Amino acid sequence: MSDTTQIQAGRDVATLINVFTVAPERQAQLVALLTRATEETMRHRPGFISANIHASADGERVVNYAQWESEEHFRAMLADPGAREHMTEAAALAESFDPRMFSVESVHHV
Repeated sequence: MSDTTQIQAGRDVATLINVFTVAPERQAQLVALLTRATEETMRHRPGFISANIHASADGERVVNYAQWESEEHFRAMLADPGAREHMTEAAALAESFDPRMFSVESVHHV
């Protein structure tokens, strides 16, 4: 399986989209934490494919778009103590967060 983000309808991957609401003065800190967590821990977990960290222009949101080989791989990562430590730190920086699993239903290009 490719280790880059490929967005395709019907692709057999589990897609996590986690939207964090954050105070604008903490956005850069949250982006740095999620980037470090991905490099140090998440990318080494079985089933990890990719993660993409997005920062909103208004400073109030950070979005993590991540792909896993399966939802089971994602759930196994949640039980990892190292991953949990990073997730606890991220939750402390954010005002709220809303992680959800998605499937890609439609993709459009020019």
